[in-house]
Amino acid sequence: MSGFSADWLALREPYDLRARSREVIAAVAASVAALPSVHIVDLACGTGATVRALSGRLRSRQVWRLADNDLGLLGRANAMTPADNVRVTATPLDLNRDLEAALDGAIDLVTTSAFLDLVSKDWLDRLTTEIAARAIPFYAALSYDGRIDILPNDPADASIIAAINRHQATDKGFGPALGPEAAAYAIGAFERLAYTVTHRRSDWVMGPNDRDVQLEIFAGWASAAREIGALSLDETAAWLTRRRANITAGTSSLRVGHVDFFAEPTGRR
Repeated sequence: MSGFSADWLALREPYDLRARSREVIAAVAASVAALPSVHIVDLACGTGATVRALSGRLRSRQVWRLADNDLGLLGRANAMTPADNVRVTATPLDLNRDLEAALDGAIDLVTTSAFLDLVSKDWLDRLTTEIAARAIPFYAALSYDGRIDILPNDPADASIIAAINRHQATDKGFGPALGPEAAAYAIGAFERLAYTVTHRRSDWVMGPNDRDVQLEIFAGWASAAREIGALSLDETAAWLTRRRANITAGTSSLRVGHVDFFAEPTGRR
């Protein structure tokens, strides 16, 4: 489903890695620490960023099954050279149609990153129900939650941010997306299914030296604002021009809100 280029995923990965909550990762690691071998399914895996972020924090031997429908990204994931105690298999799968197939077999942990904000309420209900029916722990990182702070301030920021959040709620292939509401909704759903949930903020933080990623983000946001039609083309282009000028001048900084959580069946440890 991904729709994201490998270049963009590579550009954002260091910021994702820095943003991931250490407390949530520690909870994940503690939950499987006693297992000699851990079977993990990673949904919407992209190029395998979750493997790279998590595998070094788990002491056990690991068998990862990666699922995505983008064959190009899966090829990059398969080309990873993991540690000796890690085995990775990448599987092409349409998660909208075949979610249940992704969850077949012996699984000790399900993971995903930067994905839940792209799916609908109905699909997320389906996911939480299927995971709870199998009593599997679930780690979800980097779900966008709608918070954006940009410095220096610009008069058009509020309109652009509102347009971004409206665009986040459009259909990304799974029905109308939950967008910024996804993490809170998923946490509540797991808690109603008798899971214990550890959650923390995992914000992107970018400073004046992080120029390439800011240029890419602002260009993407301008495109989203144009699609929504909240501002005129001239207004959107002028905002993007001012933002690029701030980046060039070395005065631009950015915080984008995300949430990480780990949901574990109550009493499992």
